[in-house]
Amino acid sequence: MSYKVSHRDLCRLCNSSEVSLVVELKPIPPQELYFDSAEEARKVDKFPVDVYMCKKCGHVQQLDVLNTEALWEDYTYYSANSAGMVEHFEEVVENLMDVYRPPLNSLVIDIGSNDGSLLKPFKSRGLQVLGIDPAKEIASKASSEGIETIPELFTRDLAQEIEKKYGLASVITAFNSYAHADNLEDLTNGIFDLLEDDGIFIFEVQYLLDVVDKMLVGTIFHEHMSHHSLKPLKTFLERLGLTIIRVSRFSNIQHGSLVGVAKKSGGVDKIDKSVEDLLNLEKENKLDDLSTLRNFNDRLIEIKKNAAILVSEWKDKGLTIAAYGAARSGQTLISQFGFENIIEFILDDNPDKLYKYPAGEGVQVLPTEELYKRRPDIVIILAWVHSNNIIAKHQDFLKEGGNFVVISPEIRLV
Repeated sequence: MSYKVSHRDLCRLCNSSEVSLVVELKPIPPQELYFDSAEEARKVDKFPVDVYMCKKCGHVQQLDVLNTEALWEDYTYYSANSAGMVEHFEEVVENLMDVYRPPLNSLVIDIGSNDGSLLKPFKSRGLQVLGIDPAKEIASKASSEGIETIPELFTRDLAQEIEKKYGLASVITAFNSYAHADNLEDLTNGIFDLLEDDGIFIFEVQYLLDVVDKMLVGTIFHEHMSHHSLKPLKTFLERLGLTIIRVSRFSNIQHGSLVGVAKKSGGVDKIDKSVEDLLNLEKENKLDDLSTLRNFNDRLIEIKKNAAILVSEWKDKGLTIAAYGAARSGQTLISQFGFENIIEFILDDNPDKLYKYPAGEGVQVLPTEELYKRRPDIVIILAWVHSNNIIAKHQDFLKEGGNFVVISPEIRLV
C-alpha cells in the first residue's frame, strides 16, 4: 500500500480559510496496520496529525488527510471486539425504536457499518438493514453473517445507486464514521438524498468537550479527521437541509461521545430542550474559542514533561517496560509522550494481532498471559479507554510489585 497525505486549506464544515493550528503533535504512522516483522513495521512513513480550529465556525479538525485506501485497506478494528460497544448499540436502538417507531420492514442504512453490530438489533426488531463500509474484509464478514454490506466508501453518487436498488431509508445511522470522512458535505448530501421525508438520521461522534476536559489525546489519529462539537455541526447540517432535534451524551464510549438525531428541516415540528442545553454548556466552556484548545495544548506540554521525568527515572533504574493494548491510539500515545524505544513488548488478546508488529516502533504483540511470565516493572496502558478494567483485572500484578501507567487525563503511576 502506498501512503500519501494531502493538506486541506479550508474548514471541513464551512469552507472558511480562517483555520488556525491549535495543537501541534508529532507525526505518526497510519494505525491498524500489523506486520510479520519489526523491520516492516518500522518502514511505514509517519504523517502529521496536528489539530486546527476554524475561527469562523469553531469546528476542530485535522487538515492533513491520508489517502482513503491507506486508511481502510487493512483495517482490523471490529466493533464487536470493543468492550461494551454491542451493549451500547442495543441501548441506542431500543431507545430509538421507542421514541421514533420506524415502520416494520422499513429500511435502515448504517454508514461505516463495520461488522454490522449496530444493524443487528434493528434486524432483530423486524427492519430491513443495509451496511456500507470501505473495509472490504470486514464488510465481507458482515455480509456472510447476514448483514448485507456494500464494501465501498459512502458518497452521494453511491447514495443514488442505493436508492434505485433499495429505495429510501426510514433510518440512516453513522456511528463514529461521521468523524472519519474528509468530504463531509458530499456524505451528508448523500444522507439527505437517501432519507425519507419523515425519516431520521442518527449519528455518534466523540465529543470535543470530553476530549478537552479529560485530555483524551489518544483519540487523535488519522482516522479521526473531525473532533465534533454541537454548535458548528448544527450550523453545518442546517445549511444542508437537516435539523438536529435531540442530543444525548454517553460517557461509556471513548470516555465521552455525542449522539445526535436529525430530520429533514421541512419535517421538524419540535426540537428537544437537550439541544439548547448543550449549546449553552458549550458556550459556558468557550468550546469554540481558540484559547480553549490552546490551553489544551499547554496542558499537553506539561503532561509530556512529566512523562519525560518518569522515562528518565525508569532508564536510570534499568526497569523493564511493556505496554498493554494494541490499540488504534497506541502510536499516538507512544509518540506524543516520548515512549519511543523503551517498550519491549505489547500485551493484547486479539488473535488477529498476536505475534505481529504494529506500524511504528516495531514492538511485538504478545498474549496478556506474558504479563505474569515476563513480569515487567512498568506497563504503560495504551488501551486508555479500558484502563480501569485492565487495572482491576490484574491486581495480582500490582500486589507482586508491578506498576501500571495511566495516561489520561494526566500521567499517573498505579
